[in-house]
Amino acid sequence: MYEYAIAWEWLAFAARWFHVITAIAWIGSSFYFIALDLGLVKRPHLPPGAYGEEWQVHGGGFYHIQKYLVAPAQMPEHLTWFKYESYFTWISGFLMLCIVYYGGADLFLIDRHVLDISPPVAIAISLASLAFGWLVYDLLCKSPLGRNTWGLMAVLYVVLVFMAWGYTQLFTGRAAFLHLGAFTATIMSANVFMIIIPNQKIVVADLIAGRTPDPKYGQVAKQRSLHNNYLTLPVIFFMLSNHYPLSFGTQFNWVIAALVFLMGVTIRHWFNTTHARKGRPTWTWIVTVILFILIMWLSTVPKLLTGERDTAAVAPAFQQFASDPHFPAVKQLVATRCSMCHAAEPVYEGIVRAPNGVELENDADIAAHAREIYIQAGRSHAMPPGNITDITPDERKLLVAWFESAVEGKKQ
Repeated sequence: MYEYAIAWEWLAFAARWFHVITAIAWIGSSFYFIALDLGLVKRPHLPPGAYGEEWQVHGGGFYHIQKYLVAPAQMPEHLTWFKYESYFTWISGFLMLCIVYYGGADLFLIDRHVLDISPPVAIAISLASLAFGWLVYDLLCKSPLGRNTWGLMAVLYVVLVFMAWGYTQLFTGRAAFLHLGAFTATIMSANVFMIIIPNQKIVVADLIAGRTPDPKYGQVAKQRSLHNNYLTLPVIFFMLSNHYPLSFGTQFNWVIAALVFLMGVTIRHWFNTTHARKGRPTWTWIVTVILFILIMWLSTVPKLLTGERDTAAVAPAFQQFASDPHFPAVKQLVATRCSMCHAAEPVYEGIVRAPNGVELENDADIAAHAREIYIQAGRSHAMPPGNITDITPDERKLLVAWFESAVEGKKQ
């Protein structure tokens, strides 16, 4: 059993590494071509059919690039396709979803305090939601609404916010954010696989056959590429969020997700406008900072919304926490709710070492990790994963009271 757990852990690591590599390749090429497309300049000497050109310098050399909106007069001898980065990013991401969230559904996917379902049902819902996302998105794009790019994106935003809320009603907060990223990434990769590349192949086939390609194929592909461009940054946020519980382990996690999508738009708008040489809209960064501050505020569930005190988390010394009157009860709570995983020799099935190396076996351990306990199990519901040990709201309040009491005691 021990060897199996070790092998499974390394498989997860390999899948994550593969996913990061392919994602870097996909995002890098996507951002590059969007910037290139926006920076093209129309000049009178361009060949027939050429839309614009760009001169670039990199690696000690100069590059002269020209773009044809439909196709050049003759098929080039060699044509480079940018597609496998997208395919392997999705495949590796889905592999990680299977290894981590499907293989560990009871721990990472299901929160029985949110929805009491079995692992097979949870996995079926997960898979169905990914397929549902693409079908709804594709139908919207092909509907009359699809002819209005910005109106379409507004409707898609509503769909994404609804999915953010819906996922939090089905899974753990961690899994909800991960699925929201997978939901969006599935749309992006399917855009490449189902629309962009097939359309480009039609254009190439027409060119080889001596026919004049229909420009609609390029227009549709460009619209889908634009959507991918604005969705990329939120996807990265959701994929990284599992390392930051305050983003997903709160009452307002779906609102945070909605704001993250808006930040993706404001950031990309600055880059897209700059690359198009239409100025530098600094207001987008002001809006982004305001949105991020709002996200930070929502993550702490402040007094205005819940009636709880909003005390800043500070990491004090051992004596400060161990001498607090709440500490004996906290110590007992940690022993009953946390120690099966956070120990030198975890007893929870499938876990062979304490997550993130955090061991909570004695007074010094608990005091040293007071801030993490406060954030992940007190102020957010990230720990225990899926509330697998049934920690109660009163127990979470105890952790909050302990930390804040100790912090206030030091100030006095």
